[in-house]
Amino acid sequence: MIITKKALPRRTFLRGMGASLALPLLDAMVPAATAMTGTPANPVRRLGFVFMPMGCDITRWTPPGTDGKLGELSPILSSLGPVKEHVTAITNLELRNAYPGSHATSNAAFLSAAKAKHTESSDYYLGTTVDQIAAQQIGRETQLPSLELSMDMLQTTGQCDNGYACVYQNNLSWSSPTTPLPSEAHPRIVFERLFGDGGNPAERRAALRKRASLLDWVNEDIASLQRKLGPADRAKVGEYLETVREVERRIQKAEADVAGNPLPDLDRPLGVPAAYADHARLMFDLQVLAMQGDITRVTTFQLARETSNRTYPEIGVSDPHHPLSHHGNDPDKIARMAKINAFHVSLFAYFLGRLKATPEGNGTLLDHSLLLYGSGIGNPNVHDHTNLPILVAGGAAGGMKGGRHIRYNQPTPLANLHLTLLNKVGVNLDRFADSNGKMDELFAPVTL
Repeated sequence: MIITKKALPRRTFLRGMGASLALPLLDAMVPAATAMTGTPANPVRRLGFVFMPMGCDITRWTPPGTDGKLGELSPILSSLGPVKEHVTAITNLELRNAYPGSHATSNAAFLSAAKAKHTESSDYYLGTTVDQIAAQQIGRETQLPSLELSMDMLQTTGQCDNGYACVYQNNLSWSSPTTPLPSEAHPRIVFERLFGDGGNPAERRAALRKRASLLDWVNEDIASLQRKLGPADRAKVGEYLETVREVERRIQKAEADVAGNPLPDLDRPLGVPAAYADHARLMFDLQVLAMQGDITRVTTFQLARETSNRTYPEIGVSDPHHPLSHHGNDPDKIARMAKINAFHVSLFAYFLGRLKATPEGNGTLLDHSLLLYGSGIGNPNVHDHTNLPILVAGGAAGGMKGGRHIRYNQPTPLANLHLTLLNKVGVNLDRFADSNGKMDELFAPVTL
C-alpha cells in the first residue's frame, strides 16, 4: 500500500469521452474511507435476491438429516458443494399473503410479503419490496440505488393469471405499493447502465456501436492511476479491468453471433446469448462487476417469470416449464421439473463462486454480501405458498453462520427473514409486512 497524505476517494472513477468506470476497493483508498463507504475492517454491506419461478420438487430440494448441519446435499442442491460452507438452507417458511394461491401472487409476494390487490387493470396495489426498503438507505452512497435484472425479454400486459394484472408477474421490485420497477434482461443495456452515460435504451445501444470498448476510452486515466498505485493495487485494478474487458468481449461475441445469423430473431434482441445458461452467467457477472465497483449494493434477479413456457434443451428438457410444474404427481414430469430446479441452482452456485473468488478488503465480495435465493411457491402442482424452497448465502463478515440447515417446526413468515436481512445490512426496522419476529439464529450458533 502507498502511504500518502491524501488517499484516493472510495468513489474514484475513470472517465473519458462520456464513459465512466468505477473502481473496486483499493488499499490506497483505505485511509480516506469512512464507516459509510466501507473499509477492510468495516466493509460495505450488500443485499441481493435471486428468484426461481414455479417452486420445485421439495423432496429433491430438502437436505437430508435433522442435526442442523448442511451435510449431504440434496439432488437439486448438489452443485452448491464448492460453496456449501457459505450457504444455509431454511425449511418451512411461508407467504400467507400470497393466498389465494396463484403464480401472480407468488412473484408479487416474494419480496413484498404483501397481498396483491385483485385487479386486471392499472389500479394495482401491492407493497414496497424489501430490496427497495434497503435501497432507500444503503443505496444512497452508490451510483445506482438498486439494480433490477431478469432473463425474459418480453413483458406481457393485461390479465395474466386468475384475474391478476400482468404487472404482478413482470416485476419483483416495487418502490411503493403503486410503483413497480421494470427489470432489464439485455446485457448490453445493463452494461451501459453500469458504465455508460445513460440515455434511453436506443441511445445507449447506438453509443456502444460508436466505440469499440469502454476501456479504450479511459486508457489515459488508467495509465495515470496505475502510476500512483503500489504493486498490490496495480494487480487488483488490472484484474478488475480484465474482468470488464471479458464481459465486453462476451457481449460483442453474442452480438456478432446474432448478426451473422441470416434468420430474423424477433424474440431475442441483438446481443443476447442464444443459450440460457450463457445469458444467465453473463447477467450474474454483471452483478459481480456492479458490486465490485460499488456501483450498487442492492440487486434483484428474476431467473424466469411465473408461468414461463421456456424449455431447457441444453439440459435435455424439451417440455415447457409451466406445464411441467403442474405435474399431477406424474413421476416422470416431476423428475424433469427437478432437472430445471437443479439447473437454476447451478447458476446461483456459479454466482456464489464468482463472488467468493473476488477479494475485497479483508475478505471477499461473498463475505460482504447477503443473498437470498428461492421461490414464492412451494408445491407448484397445487399453488402452495408454504414450505418454500429458500437459501441464504454469504455474510461471514456480518456474522452469518453458513453450512447449515434450519428447520422450523411450524410455518414461519418469509417476512421474518426479510426483516432479519434488512437489519443485518444496517436498515433497522421493528416489523416488515406480516413478520412476527427476527431470525437471529442465522447469525449465531444454535442447536436445532
